[in-house]
Amino acid sequence: MNKLIKKANVLIEALPYIRTFAGKTVVIKYGGKAMADDQLKNGFAQDVVLMKYVGLNPVIVHGGGPQINQMLDHLGIEAKFRQGVRVTDRATMEVVEMVLGGKINKEIVNLLNQHGGRAVGLTGKDGGMIMAKPLTVKAWAESLGTDPDGAEDADFGLVGEVQSVNPRLIEKLQQESFIPVIAPIGADRSGNTYNINADLVAGAVAAALKAEKLLVLTDVKGIRNAKGSHVSTLSRKDMQKMVKKGTISEGMLPKVQSCLAALDGGVQKAHIIDGRMPHAILLEIFTDRGIGTEIVS
Repeated sequence: MNKLIKKANVLIEALPYIRTFAGKTVVIKYGGKAMADDQLKNGFAQDVVLMKYVGLNPVIVHGGGPQINQMLDHLGIEAKFRQGVRVTDRATMEVVEMVLGGKINKEIVNLLNQHGGRAVGLTGKDGGMIMAKPLTVKAWAESLGTDPDGAEDADFGLVGEVQSVNPRLIEKLQQESFIPVIAPIGADRSGNTYNINADLVAGAVAAALKAEKLLVLTDVKGIRNAKGSHVSTLSRKDMQKMVKKGTISEGMLPKVQSCLAALDGGVQKAHIIDGRMPHAILLEIFTDRGIGTEIVS
């Protein structure tokens, strides 16, 4: 009986959050170990479908770097990186689009549908959703607050940055109770296709939708301060100071940029959470304490 009462108490704890977020959009950047472990993948799908059933509107933006590397290796194409960005020539872009827009995207859609959801897979090219422009080494370095590595006029090939997001297609799908699953691929007005960092796409999509929350799944527990301690809540200003001091660096920088873009666009809160923890999304949204780092404007 005590176990049943504890279960009831969990539901009661979640009730005010369910009531507050009913009808609101939550954008989830899905990546890292949560995409590689079968148990975590199933838990993620259950979390998202449950969110939908209790009245929230989840939107998923996913990555897939390791899977792209595997396919490139299988095809004998060398993976090249500059400043942590995948240099993308035309052959690599074909693989990126095949893996992200095809294999991974449809696997996520299928998994959500198996758990009772109604998911639809998209790329940023569908409905002209994501307009992109080429990303230069200089622009990337400036966005991260670092110095350009090499020639300032160098570029990453067919790597893009988000120029604009048209949320109309996503909103139409939400009205019909579908769960949009978006691969981070965009196009310019000439029809050229670009590979875009999934973290940055998630932030831009959250801003365009005026989402209530942005959730970024990572392989760490959240942001740590200079002493190495986990920070549960950060203001936008304090986070920017940590970036300038170098406390936040390397792989966390695009995630921070994603959160800043979302907050600048009117998103209420952004969360960086550990996707390796089972049911991390539910724990962050529907419990009093949460598990990751919450960034507020």
